[in-house]
Amino acid sequence: MRLRVRDRRRRTGGAPPADAIRRRGRMGDQGQMTIEFTTMAPIILATLVLLWQAALTGYALVLSGNAADKAVRAGATVDPWKDRGQACDRAGREDLPGGWNADISCHAEGDMVKATVSVYVPVLFPGGVDFPLRITSKSAAAKES
Repeated sequence: MRLRVRDRRRRTGGAPPADAIRRRGRMGDQGQMTIEFTTMAPIILATLVLLWQAALTGYALVLSGNAADKAVRAGATVDPWKDRGQACDRAGREDLPGGWNADISCHAEGDMVKATVSVYVPVLFPGGVDFPLRITSKSAAAKES
């Protein structure tokens, strides 16, 4: 007499059928993935926002330094009868991307021209709201005219 597979398993202590395993697994872990996702998603998003804001702050530092260098170079080479402040401002804003706000000032002290550039750090994207935080860079060069 031949035993059926189910009877053989029962007698020998074999593994339960695959359907029973699948049903038991689904019922025991039901909703766990949803709970894990809802608890981790805000943490992951907050981390990404903070990293992006840090990148924007670093980029504001680079923009500020570059604008200060260009402004002082333009102020040092301007003709004596032209307005030094206008030349500095125009050269400093030349490479600033749209949406970035900056205060640029340039003045002469003896044989030196000094430029100060303050770039405002935007919140999440340029052109929107700015933090009260400003990144300031200073640069100086000898007058050439």
